Amino acid sequence: MPFRTALSGLNAASGELRVIGNNVANASTVGFKKSRAEFADIFATSNLGVTANAIGTGVRIASVAQQFTQGNIEFTDNNLDLAISGQGFFLLNDNGVNVYSRAGQFGVDRDGYVVNSQQQRLTIFQADAGGNITGATGPLQLDRADIAPQATTQIDVRANLDASATPVPAATVFDPADATSYNNSTSLTIYDTLGSPHLATMYYRKTADNTWDQYMYVDGAAVSGPDTLTFDATGAITGGTPVAVSFTPSGGGAVMNVSIDYTNTSQYGSPFNVNALVQDGFATGRLSGIDINDTGVITSRFTNGQSRTLGQVAIATFNNPQGLRQLGDTGWAETFDSGAPLLGAAGTGAAGLIQSGALEGSNVDLTEQLVGMITAQRNFQANAQVISTADTITQTIINIR
Repeated sequence: MPFRTALSGLNAASGELRVIGNNVANASTVGFKKSRAEFADIFATSNLGVTANAIGTGVRIASVAQQFTQGNIEFTDNNLDLAISGQGFFLLNDNGVNVYSRAGQFGVDRDGYVVNSQQQRLTIFQADAGGNITGATGPLQLDRADIAPQATTQIDVRANLDASATPVPAATVFDPADATSYNNSTSLTIYDTLGSPHLATMYYRKTADNTWDQYMYVDGAAVSGPDTLTFDATGAITGGTPVAVSFTPSGGGAVMNVSIDYTNTSQYGSPFNVNALVQDGFATGRLSGIDINDTGVITSRFTNGQSRTLGQVAIATFNNPQGLRQLGDTGWAETFDSGAPLLGAAGTGAAGLIQSGALEGSNVDLTEQLVGMITAQRNFQANAQVISTADTITQTIINIR
């Protein structure tokens, strides 16, 4: 009698419904990957194997296979939210145990580590003090301490001194308060060893054709000058650069040694203009934000305009991702079937790119799942009907007189 055969069909259809139900339940779960039930027929075997005209004895669920197709990427307002476009998994550290996930909903815990809602830490390739990415891996930790200031040591002046300007009479004593004692001036902010800002002003006084004197004042006090700059008949500078300046700033900072580079300064017959004033110092700064590019390089931004490379997000790929063991909470663990993880940067090898400020949604297609649900329901009903029919036949045989 086909009772057991039909019962196996009921169990298989019921299992498929459970798989579909789990997919539907997780249609809005970030990073979730749907599964499908794969069936295999059953035959009774003997020492001689299965005969050519054997009748099957039912069906079984051979495998519940995960489907690692790409989910839709949705943008968010949190730049620590990360989505992988392509293959690969985020590597997370769960108290020393490696967990792999496609869910990139990250935040910062009390110690500054970037973690998900299960407090699993995001693993990255670490950067050295110079911002160079190394091969060492570790958790991403945001340091909220103020960045140390850097004193100005170099000033790059890119300007044009007017060749047609009238030289200032030699009898006129230079005085920054007297605009007739110099031809032009320009200012910029420089920083001492404490990160305190100081206003530096350079004054330019033409003394003869192709010859200029430069004076430098900091916070109104003279620190340099006159320093002579000379130019040739084509307007190119020929002497006087760089200008070395040494002074002690007000406010307790250490002695400052500043080099003023005029290599890119010219003397043409056009009005005085400053194309650029660049100095290499900066004040102390606080962490203001984090940027992550499509290859996973993490850069911290500070309130003083500086930035630092913290590391690069590590992406794990597997030869057989379907062999990964599901852990729940949209996490997976490696197994013998999955093979060992291959760690690399986003955009290299088989690893996909990273989208910051975005999340990968579930790859569940509700329409597909509902159609599958109807099919599984019909299969269940049909197998139940087989049992009902077999029961009727059995009753008929029992009633034979």
